[in-house]
Amino acid sequence: MKETSVLCLLFLISLLSCTTNQARLTVSPSSSQFFKLDSVSLSCEEDDSSAGWTLRRNTSKQQRTQCGDGWGKPAGSSCDITVFLSDSGVYWCESREGPISNMVNLTVTGGSVILQSPVLPVMEGDDVTLLCKTKTTPSNLPAAFYKDGSLIRKQPTGHMTIQHVSRSDEGLYKCDISGHGESPSSWITVTGDTLTCLCFCSFQHSQCDDNLMTVCFILDKLTTTPPPTSTPPPTSTHPPTSTPPPGFSLIPVLSSVGSVSFVVLLVLLVLLVRRCVHRKPEGETQTPECLIIIIIMDWIYIALFKAPKALYNDIIHSHSHSHTGGMCECECG
Repeated sequence: MKETSVLCLLFLISLLSCTTNQARLTVSPSSSQFFKLDSVSLSCEEDDSSAGWTLRRNTSKQQRTQCGDGWGKPAGSSCDITVFLSDSGVYWCESREGPISNMVNLTVTGGSVILQSPVLPVMEGDDVTLLCKTKTTPSNLPAAFYKDGSLIRKQPTGHMTIQHVSRSDEGLYKCDISGHGESPSSWITVTGDTLTCLCFCSFQHSQCDDNLMTVCFILDKLTTTPPPTSTPPPTSTHPPTSTPPPGFSLIPVLSSVGSVSFVVLLVLLVLLVRRCVHRKPEGETQTPECLIIIIIMDWIYIALFKAPKALYNDIIHSHSHSHTGGMCECECG
């Protein structure tokens, strides 16, 4: 039984690890704002070059056009662009199978001041440096920095560091250099760890035959996202996204798996849990078994409890949630 349980857990891990490669769009130089005629390189970074990732964009005049189709010069998995005002828009990588990468909003200005800020979302607790620079003069001129239209700081050297960012630092930023002008605005997103808890509860259902084991499958994405302190900049250039059914959340580690594969995976998991449950002889009281799988970013934790109520507090302390299914309650907190 012990060896069987180990094999079951290993198989569960292997199933949860079955994802398609996910590309990440990077921008060089790392900035979301550029001057007209700047040279910019966008790259789809991924593990498997055969995945067939294509760089696409939405602008005010074009929708879902790819690099080389009237703009940019393809260079392997990268796209080199000499930017003009018309190149402002949303960029992303897209594969033949359908998944898309992170989206990047690039702004090209004909003015003389830009704000260099993080292109990708910033993790809570990290330090963020903003740089206010001009096109022709040194980038160490005194600058004023604004968040959501309000002055937050004046810096003598043109750069400002926000230490240990939190959700409250999320917002719309811009800067101003006296005598040179004001930069466009850029939205800075702050994110935290993604916590997901899968709870597999196996118990004897009161309405079922004594020898029939009913499996309770509970899936919930445990994330809490506070409302933004201000509204992100309006845009009509978002790439197409698919909307999941109401009340259903796809966990991060499975988000890139196709719908058919996802259904097959769920069926396999349910069948596996049913097979892994130890059935006691008739006449004996059956103890519910709760298998908890906790996923935090790229880490997977697994615990198996032979108790009506499974509490797994040793791993996660910052989130709490509980579900009740039949005789089995699982909590990740």
